[in-house]
Amino acid sequence: MIPRTHHAVPSSWRRLAILLSVTLIAGFNQGLLLPLLAILLDQRGIPSDVNGLNAMALYVGTFSMMFFVERPVRKFGYKPVILTGITVTGIATMMFPLCAYLWVWFVLRLAVGIGDSALHYCTQLWIVSSSPPDKRGRYISLYGMAYGIGFSLGPTGINLTKLGSWYPFAMNLLLFAIVFLFLMALKPEYPEAAQPSAENGNRFLSVYRIAWFALLPAMLYGLLESTMNSNFPLYGLRIALSKEAISMLLPALGIGSLIVMLPLGALSDRLGRKGVLIGCAFTAGLLFFALPLAGSNLPLLFVLLALIGGLVGSFFSLGLAYAADLLPKTVLPSANVIASIHFSIGSLIGPSLSGYSMSHISVNSLFIMLGSAFMLFSATGLFFRRSKKSVAAESNLYV
Repeated sequence: MIPRTHHAVPSSWRRLAILLSVTLIAGFNQGLLLPLLAILLDQRGIPSDVNGLNAMALYVGTFSMMFFVERPVRKFGYKPVILTGITVTGIATMMFPLCAYLWVWFVLRLAVGIGDSALHYCTQLWIVSSSPPDKRGRYISLYGMAYGIGFSLGPTGINLTKLGSWYPFAMNLLLFAIVFLFLMALKPEYPEAAQPSAENGNRFLSVYRIAWFALLPAMLYGLLESTMNSNFPLYGLRIALSKEAISMLLPALGIGSLIVMLPLGALSDRLGRKGVLIGCAFTAGLLFFALPLAGSNLPLLFVLLALIGGLVGSFFSLGLAYAADLLPKTVLPSANVIASIHFSIGSLIGPSLSGYSMSHISVNSLFIMLGSAFMLFSATGLFFRRSKKSVAAESNLYV
């Protein structure tokens, strides 16, 4: 919530810094676990389609949590739910090197997905709800940048396996413990209460009617993230790239995103988010189709991945900002639930579909799938028309 007292402004910046730190560490954990576990399973001779199905467990956890997270956040506030998410994710992460059974890793990935889902839902909603409308694109871009920094640095932790297989996992647990202590210093806050009409009506259906296009980028971002981090390492191994080369290429997506995320957020504040989303998706689709042509040329692969990351690495955050532009604040928690479910759907489809197609069709099929998805989104945007008059009419249902 936006502080009501003038002297609380400094504490709001401290809160933002702590929430961004939580987001950064959560991104680091996810950016490391996805490729690290994929590589470890591949070294054990697990087929890429089975590997992809195991990776899917994380997003099953994320998806399932979205049906339960809104009520405890409204009842207990943001802080306790984030702390619970950090605890669950940290403990599950440390359990991976202690038990190597495939089915145990599936369960642990479920737990990581549940914890990640809780803390990301709360940090996103807390930041979006407290952002001034004219700066919302920039504020949510900071969230996306924090996640992108962590996610980009995550794969570099693969190199710690040279010291021992448990070192990357122990480092993650330590980082979670640090942000846990910082978060304890924050004062409890709650989402804005929904009006009775919003509680009794089908608010999810109304959110869809108003902002369905703004909620699609979350699905695309989930598809991109899970596919690239779960199956790009397998693609790299298939074209004879080393583990070190793969760990250097994966951060390219995040690096490109970080360079342009804040300018894109500011641009969307001025020019409108719909046009920015459509233009970025169309260009990224073309670049995905060009990726197989780079072969094993590391500099060219890095440049193409960085360009793609710059264009669509902020899709989740820009989509949330667009939804917040269209929706009344009382239903933003519901919009965040839908966005997170969309993210989970994309994340579930990505590893399984691309893993199967890589095994049975072509090693390049993951890029064809991603390019087609972003192209389809850009075409869909041509059919989205939302006038201020119709938005205001439906918003009156909640006041």
